[in-house]
Amino acid sequence: MKISTTATLSILALATTCQSWSTPHTTAIRTRSSSVVSRSTALFSAAVEESAEATYADPSRYLSDHPNNNVPPHIAALVGKGLHTKPDHPIGIIRTKIQEYFASLPQDYTIYDAEDPIVTTQQCFDALRINPDHPGRSPSDTYYISDTTLLRTHTSAHQSEHLRSGADCFLCAGDVYRRDEIDSSHYPAFHQLEGVRLFPQEEMKGADGLLGKDWTSSPECKAIGEDLKSTLEGLMDTLFGETEKRWSEDYFPFTTPSYELEIMYQGEWLEVLGCGVVHEEVLDMADRGDRRGWAFGLGLERLCMILFSIPDIRLFWTEDERFHSQFKEGSITKFNSYSKYPPVFKDIAFWIPEGFVENDFFEMARGIAGDIVERMELIDEFTNPKKGKTSKCYRITYRSMDRSLTNEEVDALQDELRDSAGEDLGVEVR
Repeated sequence: MKISTTATLSILALATTCQSWSTPHTTAIRTRSSSVVSRSTALFSAAVEESAEATYADPSRYLSDHPNNNVPPHIAALVGKGLHTKPDHPIGIIRTKIQEYFASLPQDYTIYDAEDPIVTTQQCFDALRINPDHPGRSPSDTYYISDTTLLRTHTSAHQSEHLRSGADCFLCAGDVYRRDEIDSSHYPAFHQLEGVRLFPQEEMKGADGLLGKDWTSSPECKAIGEDLKSTLEGLMDTLFGETEKRWSEDYFPFTTPSYELEIMYQGEWLEVLGCGVVHEEVLDMADRGDRRGWAFGLGLERLCMILFSIPDIRLFWTEDERFHSQFKEGSITKFNSYSKYPPVFKDIAFWIPEGFVENDFFEMARGIAGDIVERMELIDEFTNPKKGKTSKCYRITYRSMDRSLTNEEVDALQDELRDSAGEDLGVEVR
């Protein structure tokens, strides 16, 4: 069936008010480009996406003197790259294959692929039943631009606005941002793809007025869950070939019941996505309380790392032609490592103050050393009962993907990190 490609460019007015699947009305300028495409057509709306990239790739949009702004320059510089819209980038290749699969289904899915990464706390959290005290809303987890605006932490942040606009079936892809640990599979910027389907009202008449357990135990809710699972199992077969799958119950604030899907791949069970039946309160808040449906979300980097055998998530952001020359539109090919420069290991130990948050330390290291930091690992922790203090020791792996590092330059970075941690985080370096 057809897919309508709708690239949406929403410029939030910063002068005003300007939990996700992986465990408010603001003035907007909107540019639309819609077309019906076949299953074999690359699903990119180039003109609008180029316009969006030009607008979003402006670090000054995300950096300000607001007291609650915690977006560092190295994160602001990543926004607007549009990796998910590049036909010959691994993320763009997988994104296209997913959209082609949904184009083969009976329903008509609208594509949203160029939305503003700045969203409000209402969009990202409140409209999805994510409580004010949820840890995902903490500045240690989320990049805030002001009290009420942030870099989206998941593509679900756009779900309610699309539901409210009248969309019944849609896919939403984009870059998302979260403070996180540092290793080969975690990066503060990554990409998600969200899918939503609402069912025709006549198919859900038997559930009219049902809420809570009465709704989740109804035949209609069960039918939605079965359709969701069947749809996503078909997607996995499209990407990985026919493979064994297993479902387990999960929890997300915005769906109930909620599920996690794992697949058997090369002898191992791999978690691939979360999903569920859209919570009735989420639909009510989007002015769609008369409808029922499902939603899912998946991380594109995770799928790409598996399918292309890409060992380090930092590689997706490299501009090295040795990486990009290995991929072409429409093809899944195994990545061949072109080099592996030697690592440099450095340890740092300190007494931590009350309220110490690891993510703040990790973010500080990224800000100082950038992508040269490959991994940060807690290797020792102990509490001195006499002093009543706790000490943590981290091993930092420095490694460039482009060249060999010298001990001198790594020592300079390590010294800067030690000084900054003491001054800004209140730790006592040992």
